Amino acid sequence: MTTTSRTPVLELFRLDGKAALVTGASGGLGRSMALALAEAGADILAVGLGDLDQVAEEVRERGVNCSTYVTDLSALTQDTAAHLISWARDAFPQPTILVNNAGIIRRGPAIEAAQSDWSAVLDVNLTAPFLLSQAFARGVLAAGDAPASIINIASINSFQGGVEVPAYAASKHGLLGLTRALANEWTPHGIRVNAIAPGYMETDFTLAHRENVERAENMLRRIPANSWGRPQDLSGAVVFLASNAAAYVSGAALTIDGGWLSR
Repeated sequence: MTTTSRTPVLELFRLDGKAALVTGASGGLGRSMALALAEAGADILAVGLGDLDQVAEEVRERGVNCSTYVTDLSALTQDTAAHLISWARDAFPQPTILVNNAGIIRRGPAIEAAQSDWSAVLDVNLTAPFLLSQAFARGVLAAGDAPASIINIASINSFQGGVEVPAYAASKHGLLGLTRALANEWTPHGIRVNAIAPGYMETDFTLAHRENVERAENMLRRIPANSWGRPQDLSGAVVFLASNAAAYVSGAALTIDGGWLSR
C-alpha cells in the first residue's frame, strides 16, 4: 500500500507569509475581512478614505503587520493605481491578495438620477476595481509572485435590479462580469479572480432599510435565515478565496445572503 503526502486541510486556509491589500478597510465589511485575513496569518495593507488607525491597531493585535494608505478611489487613474500597488510592494515583500471592497451607493428613482451620481458610483464600484486589479496583476506577473488571488466584493444586486439603485445595480452587474472576464485571462497565469456577493448586511448601506420598520419586516420575511447578515459572516469566504483551499476556484461568485436569492 502506498501513501502520498498531503497538506492537512486546515493548513490550506493559512495565509502566513502573504500580504493582502483591502480597500474600504476602515469599517463595515472591509474591516471585518481585513481582520479575518489577519487572523489567518496575512499582513494587511489597509486602504480607505476614512480613519484607518483603529483597524490597523486591531490587525496588529492579531500578531501580523499592517500598513495604511489613505486615498479617494473615486479619483483613481492608471498612474495612481500603479503608485498604490508600488507602495504595497514596498511595504511588504509579496502582496498576492487583493480585495476590492470599497463601494458607494446613491439611492433614488432612476428618472431623477443625476449624471454626477451615476458617474460617482461607477467610478468607485467598477472602474477602481479594474484599475487596481490591472496594476496588481502587472506587479504579480512582473515579479513572478503567482499564485495570487483577487476577490471582488459584488452584491446580490449583481443578479437583480434592486429598487431605486440603478447605478449601484449596474456597477455590481459589471463587477461580476469583470470578475469572470479577468478570471478567463489571468487564471492561466496563476492569478485567480473571484467574487463575494453579500446580501443585506448590518452596514451603513442598509441603515435606511433597517430603520423603516415595515420595510425591514417585509425584507426579513423574504430572507430564509430571518436575520440581517453581519460583516463577520464574510470572514470564512474571504479567507477561503484568498487561500490555497480555493486553488481550483476562479471566476466564481459566492453569495452570502441568508438564502435571499433562493426565493
